[in-house]
Amino acid sequence: MQALTEQELHNLGMNHVGKRLQEMGYEFVAVNSALKRHPQFVLYKKGEPTIFVLVKVSNNIQSPSEYDVLWMETFKEHAVKQNAKVWYAGVGIANAESIDLPVLKNQPYYFAFEDFIEIL
Repeated sequence: MQALTEQELHNLGMNHVGKRLQEMGYEFVAVNSALKRHPQFVLYKKGEPTIFVLVKVSNNIQSPSEYDVLWMETFKEHAVKQNAKVWYAGVGIANAESIDLPVLKNQPYYFAFEDFIEIL
């Protein structure tokens, strides 16, 4: 059994978030799936301001929406300059048997995503 890499976990979380955004009627102006590059999604919907979506994947399935406030402040400054809104998508992905074990390819896992948090 092979564990998912950090990039593969990130992509799994992004796929779920991207599907939710499409269901909400948003179009993707840009998508960036590289680790530690933000925003992951730049959204467009007629009549609304641009929205930057930051996706962070962790193994915290109890409260995946927690984020580093200082890190977010620096990103908010960038968004203000671009006249954009900022949404945060905290995604928790963990091994179905134990959160102490890595998530394995083709094996069950828990997925936690509550909703988008409007930061700005």
